[in-house]
Amino acid sequence: MNKKNTTTTPFNFEKAMEELEGIVQQMESGDFELEESIKQFERGVALTKQCQKALSKAEQTVLKLSSHTDVSSELVDFDTTNPDHTNE
Repeated sequence: MNKKNTTTTPFNFEKAMEELEGIVQQMESGDFELEESIKQFERGVALTKQCQKALSKAEQTVLKLSSHTDVSSELVDFDTTNPDHTNE
């Protein structure tokens, strides 16, 4: 069985947003004929879904990282005039 060499480029959120913004601007200005508008709308929907998925993944990462942070730990004010950096 032959496997196709499919190289997928990693998703780039910023580029996807730029492309989506460009599609919106062009559609709002009426630059597309009906069939092209439909194709661009479909592309916009796909980009929106990808961006939502990336944002959801980023949110989960932030929640996971913040759950490992000990919020109850005591904050220490470091006194630069005191060489051992302890509060007295």
